[in-house]
Amino acid sequence: MVADPGTGLRFAVLGPVRAWRDGTQLSTGSPQQRALLAAILLRGGHTATAPELVDAIWGEEPPQQALAALRTYASRLRKVLGSRTLLSESGGYAIQTSAPRVSLDLDQASRLASLAEKFAAEGDLCKAREHYVEALALWDGEPLSHLPGPYAETQRVRLAEWRLSLLEHRFDLDLQVGCHAEAVSELTAVSAAHPLRERLRELLMLALYRSGRQAEALAVYDDTRALLAEELGIDPCAELSELHQRILRADEGLALASSGARGSAGDWVTPHQLPASVTDFTGRSSFVKELRDELANADGAVMAVSAVAGIGGVGKTTLAIHVAHAAKDRFPDGQLYADLQGASASPTEPRAVLASFLRAFGIADSAIPESLEERAALYRSLLSGRRVLTVLDNARDAAQIRQLLPGNEGCAALITSRTRMVDLAGAYLVDLDVMSPDEAMSLFTKIVGEERVRAERESAMDVVAACGFLPLAIRIAAARLAARRTWTVSVLASKLADERRRLDVLQAGDQAVRATFELGYGQLDTEQARAFRLLGLADGSDISLHAAAAALDRDPEEAEELLESLVDTSLLESAAPGRYRFHDLLRLFARDRARRTEQDGSQRPDAGADGTAAVSEGDLAHARLLDFYLATGKRAFALDRPAERAAQHLLEANHPGLDFEHREEALDWLFTEASCLLACVRQSACTPALLRPAVDLLFATIDLSDSGVHSQSYEQAATAVRDAADAAGDALVGARARVTLTHSHADSGRFEQADEEATHAMLLALSAEDPLSTSYLPNERGIIATYLGDYERAEPFILQAIEAFRDDRNTSSEASAICNLSRIHMALGRHESAIRLAREGVSFYQRIGLTLRLANARYTLGCALTRAGRPEEALVELQRALEVFQDSRQDRWVGVTHFRFAEAHLALGDAGTAATHAERAITLRAIGGEWRRGTVLIVLGKALAELGQHGRAQACWLDAQQVLETRNSPERHEVRELLAATAHR
Repeated sequence: MVADPGTGLRFAVLGPVRAWRDGTQLSTGSPQQRALLAAILLRGGHTATAPELVDAIWGEEPPQQALAALRTYASRLRKVLGSRTLLSESGGYAIQTSAPRVSLDLDQASRLASLAEKFAAEGDLCKAREHYVEALALWDGEPLSHLPGPYAETQRVRLAEWRLSLLEHRFDLDLQVGCHAEAVSELTAVSAAHPLRERLRELLMLALYRSGRQAEALAVYDDTRALLAEELGIDPCAELSELHQRILRADEGLALASSGARGSAGDWVTPHQLPASVTDFTGRSSFVKELRDELANADGAVMAVSAVAGIGGVGKTTLAIHVAHAAKDRFPDGQLYADLQGASASPTEPRAVLASFLRAFGIADSAIPESLEERAALYRSLLSGRRVLTVLDNARDAAQIRQLLPGNEGCAALITSRTRMVDLAGAYLVDLDVMSPDEAMSLFTKIVGEERVRAERESAMDVVAACGFLPLAIRIAAARLAARRTWTVSVLASKLADERRRLDVLQAGDQAVRATFELGYGQLDTEQARAFRLLGLADGSDISLHAAAAALDRDPEEAEELLESLVDTSLLESAAPGRYRFHDLLRLFARDRARRTEQDGSQRPDAGADGTAAVSEGDLAHARLLDFYLATGKRAFALDRPAERAAQHLLEANHPGLDFEHREEALDWLFTEASCLLACVRQSACTPALLRPAVDLLFATIDLSDSGVHSQSYEQAATAVRDAADAAGDALVGARARVTLTHSHADSGRFEQADEEATHAMLLALSAEDPLSTSYLPNERGIIATYLGDYERAEPFILQAIEAFRDDRNTSSEASAICNLSRIHMALGRHESAIRLAREGVSFYQRIGLTLRLANARYTLGCALTRAGRPEEALVELQRALEVFQDSRQDRWVGVTHFRFAEAHLALGDAGTAATHAERAITLRAIGGEWRRGTVLIVLGKALAELGQHGRAQACWLDAQQVLETRNSPERHEVRELLAATAHR
């Protein structure tokens, strides 16, 4: 696309010849007049003589009045551009494109390309790539398009060749910085357009190989060798042949170039995730030196910082962060940090940590692999050739961190854990004990102040001794004293001398930390203490202000005051504006305090009048939190689907929930709170009384199932609720949980599991007389049967769903089912009725303003139009759907829409564009999981076959066959036919 014309006078030749003044396009006249302008512009400010210009425009046979015509064109251009722009010199003409406020896109592209070469030579590959991308973006179609004359034709060829050269440089950098998956789609299209250009084939082979598609990479070589022999009678060049051999032997050197890796098309993002180092860091000098020396010699070694006997609060994190900050200059490519929550009941899963690390490097959610192994492989590829420091804080054990270790020369990992990781091969182990008395006194003095300690040094020593020389305990005690100017050190010492309050702080293990926390907790007033206890019961990684206010049953202003007071006392952390989190040890302590408070009965509500047991304050807080999430989730659901009756079948919440002005605001809330609300659902599964609101919250947030990013967490929460409902014998909850699981399994291509869940769910729904489940389940079963190719079974299910939705006056879902019926009709070859049904869905959603559902209907209409042989119309509908899916963060739907684009372009005979979209669908992992990947590979193979790349097409079909035969999918028959036809070529 052409760059913004901006201000001044700007010319463009990398596309149609155009001119702008201060952003307004100027008329440049007839083709011959534009040919004259181009010939002058391409002289680089030098004067072009009249004979040269005549020859440029008309060649060897100019008209008799060529010179007069030339002057006429020049006169007209001068009127448009100004006499100071188009200069007459020595019978010729010139335009000074280097003059102030005058620019030419070709000059700009040349400058960017030169800068790219400079950055590449200096080793800054990301900057180099950025400049190549910017230079290539200046092209706007064919250069000098529609201009007559031999000169224009010569320059067109030259500029097109230069663009290809720039593309090759950019592709090369794509592979060097790890963008191989994204590069495949464009390389496929460009190499198809220039089939004899071996460098493009070489880059495509390497991109495919690095994307785990070795068979296709080898097939590209076979196709290239056959093409060169047929067209030119030659063999592939030495570089291509060598790459072929290296791929055959799986040469480790091909894994990734030494410059590093990336998994998305954006720039390399350098993460700086280290938490702030404490300003009063004290002591530990020998450990600091020891670890810094190890980091200075980083060659993939792993350093573990562990505490003796698992004592918490000994300063492991503080030391690790201090050392990391001191050494970060040695790791210019970034510093990663993750709290693995090893001390909690639910340690952070390595898979989730890897996802956060990949995002920190700028990897889009859609590009992050599903499995732990694939994420670990991509993570290590990204770090290859980079110097990155990874701090893994609070690890439970070696098993938790093995997949998180860089394992690359030049990188290092710094680990803290309560356990000594003797089973972590190659680790440099450091046992961190409590502070020495001098170090402890120094730390205490830095926090409290020299003057106060000097006046009561003996009392100060009593304080640090009572803290067991434990850094965390010392910090908390000193902070309490520093915040209370009326206290003397001796007052604090006397409080610590009371064993009932100190709780035997000198004992090993968690008692030391608990006693220290008790000191801080004891200073809280009743409201602060209640907030501390109740918020610690929530399982989410953090909590928003409004969610906390709901759990505490306080208005947001009062809740914010309480939470900020806890932040001031270091018992809570401010994760971001309006969000709060606990240190894991403090969360454990808060839960312990909540249990003890319930046991002594001091905060237990009175038992019911009927003699039923009292509900604990913690259970009430959790119920209020769930109620808040349900209320707000329903509001977001209703805003996104205003005519959807499902929300009316969900429980009415007591909390009003948050208000949203726009759909986008509701989506922001949903995706920001996703992990917390799903954690709340999982936690609620442990309480039978909360199963109904929990399953209704799942239903209200079902868009998370389709998102790709949160799909697995959503499925885990739904599974927990289903299992709990079965144990409790709750048919309604069991049915609704299975509806959500059916949806999740179907989206992931697990159709047999989806059908099993749906079958069981229907039995439960009928027994519970649940109108929500009994209407949604036939629709889901119809979708599953359609995917399985069982159309005779699918149509009755969809018709049943339409009737059920109609009986429930759920017109929105009725329209959705009608669209699903359209898909059945198109599969059966009933194209006109398929299009009519899809248009019904589009019209309905247009009338009521359902954005996402309208996109689903347009998607269906696009599919139907393609099947009916009307691909041009299909592309219009698919483009509209794609834009909504992208805005709605539905990555899986984005992927499957690219698949439909591929089908439409293939029907139009545009195999190159079809292959590009199919590659994007594979990269984005479309709805349908592995089954969908198999169907995409079929289309990709067809596009490649039309491009003459028969070997690679066969490789795609073989891969598809393996996927589809394993699943007994109906598409397996088509693959067999394609492969059989290939065998007879």
